[in-house]
Amino acid sequence: MQPDRTALLTRLLRARILVMDGAMGTMIQQRKLTESDFRGDFHDHAHDLAGDNDLLVLTRPDVVRAIHDEYLAAGADIVETNTFSATRIAQADYGMERQVYAINRAAARLARECCDAWTARTPDKPRFVAGAMGPTNRTASISPDVNDPGARNVTYDELVAAYGEAVEGLCDGGADLILVETIFDTLNAKAALFAIATHFDRVGQRLPLIVSGTITDASGRTLSGQTPEAFWNSVRHAKPLAVGLNCALGAALMRPYIEEIARVADTFVSCYPNAGLPNPMSETGYDETPAETSRLIADFAQSGFVNLVGGCCGTTPAHVRAIAEAVRTLPPRALPRPETAEAVA
Repeated sequence: MQPDRTALLTRLLRARILVMDGAMGTMIQQRKLTESDFRGDFHDHAHDLAGDNDLLVLTRPDVVRAIHDEYLAAGADIVETNTFSATRIAQADYGMERQVYAINRAAARLARECCDAWTARTPDKPRFVAGAMGPTNRTASISPDVNDPGARNVTYDELVAAYGEAVEGLCDGGADLILVETIFDTLNAKAALFAIATHFDRVGQRLPLIVSGTITDASGRTLSGQTPEAFWNSVRHAKPLAVGLNCALGAALMRPYIEEIARVADTFVSCYPNAGLPNPMSETGYDETPAETSRLIADFAQSGFVNLVGGCCGTTPAHVRAIAEAVRTLPPRALPRPETAEAVA
């Protein structure tokens, strides 16, 4: 990690629209891996491991490396580590809690190697590693029991500890920035942000931070009930390099919500939607073709909403290539100027 990463990313985001990668899970599913692929050397592990995509950084790093390379070849400036569920809370489903630090560190190292190799090929287009931290499979704000509204299956302190272990591994592995993504419960996100800030204070180094929420349905709110504006005001204290939305909705349905984020946020705005809505009959499991997704995201850019774009569930290197081409000549969203006393008067 070089000390000028924040300044470099800031300069690039002001100059052009940067491109993130697309879905890791979609690409893994296309490879139809077996239990033995996921298990690797964990021969005596008592749980089935098929479906634990994060574990592949230890058991099939060649698969993860190949996917990173496909996205980088498609034009991605930033690739996410394969760590969406790499917390001890989520890994408990597979009995792999003890491997969390190793998974995060290995994932960041893999992505680091790929990005460094591509940067060496194209020095005028540096590539960056985003250490990805997903929401976990538990929520601190909502009861898992409809008969007991006060019940919770996770505490704030447990979330902080879990995220702290993950961010340590990501940073030790060489991540350029930290991405807290697919936030459906802002209390979970606050635990992640506190854990990240605590780690940064402990090591004496701060990495750039991106915070990305998810609007779960046509209500225009997160699962824990916040509008995009409320979500932004709940996380702005962390001073993220960028804030935005990902997942849940396709770009067409996401438009009014990313517009709202762009209206209120005084930082860069990110957006990486799903490839439309789920469709089990399609090859990727989602409706939108690369041409459709890229056209919709180009509209966001032309409307002045975004600085950083990419794809979430159902997107592939073909989607990312089309997105990169669609925004290549479009200007990034200009940061709003802070109000002055004269302007307010």
